[in-house]
Amino acid sequence: MSQANQEGHRIQRALVRCVINGRPTETVVDVRASLADMLRSEYRLTSVKKGCGAGECGACTVLINGESFNACIYLAVWAEGKEIRTLEGVTGAKGELSAVQQAFVEEGAIQCGFCTPGFVLTAEEIAAHGKGYTDEELRKLLSGHLCRCTGYENILKAVKRVAGR
Repeated sequence: MSQANQEGHRIQRALVRCVINGRPTETVVDVRASLADMLRSEYRLTSVKKGCGAGECGACTVLINGESFNACIYLAVWAEGKEIRTLEGVTGAKGELSAVQQAFVEEGAIQCGFCTPGFVLTAEEIAAHGKGYTDEELRKLLSGHLCRCTGYENILKAVKRVAGR
């Protein structure tokens, strides 16, 4: 599919079928669109933050087939056939917090909240592995996220609480 924009350049479009937060979806996107753009504009999943736009801050982190990715540098068309999970998909069916979210609350690991969705999703991936990690290993696994408020220690405590469960 293609059409022309106002400058007369061709815009290539593609159909993307994937599962987002447990629900099968399909939408037509510009082939140059990022997954972050698709999730925010087409599905109103605003937990996917647009921070740096270069894959360096982690605010746009989503889980793709259970693995953390920066959605700002992941093309929407690459999501074809994949299972995408955002923070909106972490909360239980009745609105209950996940173990990771509860740990973040209990450890005071949330301040302004901008970076929190990315940290939570990475922590969900860490917890899903079910193995124990050293503090150094956890710091490395969380190193793709920037936080300007918490100083990281409470975040590390929250992730330690759920790692290895």
